[in-house]
Amino acid sequence: MKALTWHGKHDIRCESVPDPGIEDSRDAIIKVTACAICGSDLHLFNGIIPDMHAGDVMGHETMGEVVEVGSDNHKLKVGDRVVVPFTISCGECFFCKRGFFSGCERSNPNADRARKLWGSSPAGLFGYSHMLGGYSGGQAEYLRVPYADVGPIKVPDGLSDEQVLFLSDIFPTGYMAADFCDIKPGDTIAIWGCGPVGQMAIKSAFLLGAECVIAIDTVAERLGLAKQSGAITLDFRDHDIYDQIMDLTGGRGADACIDAVGTEADPSASWDSRIDRIKVAAFMGTDRPHVLRQAIQCCRNFGIVSIVGVYGGFLDKIPMGSAINRGLTFRMAQTPVQRYLPLLMERIEKGEIDPSFIITHRAGLEDGPELYKTFRDKQDGCIKVVLKP
Repeated sequence: MKALTWHGKHDIRCESVPDPGIEDSRDAIIKVTACAICGSDLHLFNGIIPDMHAGDVMGHETMGEVVEVGSDNHKLKVGDRVVVPFTISCGECFFCKRGFFSGCERSNPNADRARKLWGSSPAGLFGYSHMLGGYSGGQAEYLRVPYADVGPIKVPDGLSDEQVLFLSDIFPTGYMAADFCDIKPGDTIAIWGCGPVGQMAIKSAFLLGAECVIAIDTVAERLGLAKQSGAITLDFRDHDIYDQIMDLTGGRGADACIDAVGTEADPSASWDSRIDRIKVAAFMGTDRPHVLRQAIQCCRNFGIVSIVGVYGGFLDKIPMGSAINRGLTFRMAQTPVQRYLPLLMERIEKGEIDPSFIITHRAGLEDGPELYKTFRDKQDGCIKVVLKP
């Protein structure tokens, strides 16, 4: 089959790889009908996530049609249309039983590698390094889905691939970011990053009752889309973000702040982000947490900082004095997608949101390598790429 494969920093190729097969009786094989390039994939493309191997199949936003089912999988049948969560979860362990599917204790066969960096291992992920299981991803013609009687959700008749594809990751992630904010009527939510997850967080914050959403970025197309969703937009190159948020909130700060950027903050954003970039380049640091620092400073006393941008290692110069003395709450996670799927599918069915609004580019797998570059460089108005094998 054809698939997009990783061969090193900035080297993604479309090439032939072996077809997947059933390896466990709870597995399923799907024929991929749509997949997407995620902002998290760019961290792999840029070479900052460890333990990638040449030839690894990329991708964790995937849906398709079931073509084969393991003997003990009684949930799915051949012909079902399904969306596949990016988190691989057994459904039976301590964390899965409590709804924390992204903390699954069984789905990462390389858990010892993750423990060395993080203390404990999260769930295995599709297409996201051998530290998180070494599973082949879904930017391919076919995908093997482990624990397929737990993860995939069936797509109701009448909904298109593009309406439901982002249930695999960015819609639940953006929704979780807003859900973490414990939004009350009248609240102001500030969101850093108007990429795909940030756009979903904006929509979700309004769905959950926010009165005002402040969206921060510098890419014109992203700010324009955020404005269409009803957000007040700020370009961090044109404004002092702290001063602007204080002005907009009467000097109090935002009720909650969402970091939808993560480890690769724009090094032109401020002096501290430039220092972060130098430290990473000199192997003196692992991440560039400028946005997290700013979100802490811009959050009101006893507010919430919601973190859904990906960080990989150890963060430097975090203003914990500010957070502690002002009573901030931090909430963060890799999204336990399965926890949110029924609710979000229902919102789509009811017409409360159509996640396809975010798509700017559609192509086949063979165009994937170039579109990785287009997405990374924010060229051609690119906000979200959907690939159809």
